[in-house]
Amino acid sequence: MLDRISQKFTDIIRTVSGKSAISEKNIKDAVDEIKIALLEADVNVRVVRRFVNRTIEEASGEKVLRSVNPGQQFVKIVYDKLVELLGDERQDLQLKGTDTQSVILLMGLQGSGKTTTAAKLALRLKKEGRRPLLVAADLVRPAAVKQLQILGKQIDVEVYAEDTKNAVAVAKKSIAYAKKNLFNAVIIDTAGRLHLDEVMMKEVKQIAEAVKPDETLFVADSMTGQNAVVIAKEFDEKVGISGIILSKFDSDARGGAAISLKSVTGKALKFIGVGEKLDDLDPFYPDRIASRILGMGDVVSLVEKAQETIEADEAEKLQKKMKSATFTLQDYLEQFQRVKKMGSIDSILDMIPGAKGSVNPDDLDMDGMKKEEAIILSMTYSERYNHRIIGPSRRKRIAKGSGTSVFEVNRLLKKFEKTRLMMKKVVKNKKYQAQLMQGMGL
Repeated sequence: MLDRISQKFTDIIRTVSGKSAISEKNIKDAVDEIKIALLEADVNVRVVRRFVNRTIEEASGEKVLRSVNPGQQFVKIVYDKLVELLGDERQDLQLKGTDTQSVILLMGLQGSGKTTTAAKLALRLKKEGRRPLLVAADLVRPAAVKQLQILGKQIDVEVYAEDTKNAVAVAKKSIAYAKKNLFNAVIIDTAGRLHLDEVMMKEVKQIAEAVKPDETLFVADSMTGQNAVVIAKEFDEKVGISGIILSKFDSDARGGAAISLKSVTGKALKFIGVGEKLDDLDPFYPDRIASRILGMGDVVSLVEKAQETIEADEAEKLQKKMKSATFTLQDYLEQFQRVKKMGSIDSILDMIPGAKGSVNPDDLDMDGMKKEEAIILSMTYSERYNHRIIGPSRRKRIAKGSGTSVFEVNRLLKKFEKTRLMMKKVVKNKKYQAQLMQGMGL
């Protein structure tokens, strides 16, 4: 995610931030490098020019040149300007209360991931306590209705569909159906279209006029860069949009669309698609994305991801187990599975300060972790809860059941015993915790 631009910005920032003295030439050189990085990231030329001019103007003042930490002051300015470009503050959906009906209309080009995004959004609203209804109004793409029905079944959300080719009628009838059946969030998936296709643009405009949506969201493929920005602007001019969802953001190494969209369209980025799973739709926080671009990580998002996978009382029980050295192989397995739920190793490293660029995901032994998971899953529950009973014959059986070797089973058991002792030491020793945190650069 944003690997290419993040690496370039990290290198620039690392060079400038350590300087105890800074000159106008230093600033100009750094800004020139930033300009090249932004252009290579496919950021809109006007946006780059505005960013560069404002950064130079603010960084060239006495406040930076004569400050105690001029390098860090310059980094702060770059960060602030990036946040400004990305949209300043988080913009949530503007929906009515749960006691009445809200309508969300999705539009976008063919292949932008609009149908999957509709299901992701429905799941998110469902988790927030709403009762969503998905509406299959994409009657152009073959199997689009079927795809939405399959996705709806996966998240246990009803899909409204009709055997007709009149998308406007389907959308209009779905509103009445939702009111009758007490759905308080209606998400309408429209047909993907080409931005120059006047007939298709007319249809989505008619749907908007018929359902009067609270949110009209444009789904853009972040991989298309500046093309996504141009198309979003045209949709806004012809139909009107209230916000943007960037799909496939996890595969975007450049970040040009994310950086340009708000400045060019004036519309807020509201969500980003960060994976293929249906719960991989995250709110867009300009400050957090700016931190990632500058290689500073995103601890807040990391903590939120962790909180989604483990409840507070579970965390407390786990801490007590660590302290008393009663942490079991079953606990070990559950923690590994929770980490997997947080996302890919790449996305987790993105959020850890200092990890971007300094830790290579390829260096992490993911195959070894998968083997460990297979070994534990091949154990009986009594073995998982008391690893000391695992003698030679049991080790042989576990190795055979997991498709590994006795050597690998022995290695896991030794590693687990060391991990338990280290956990006990860390939980009991506050000074040792501080040293670990300092070693991680936190």
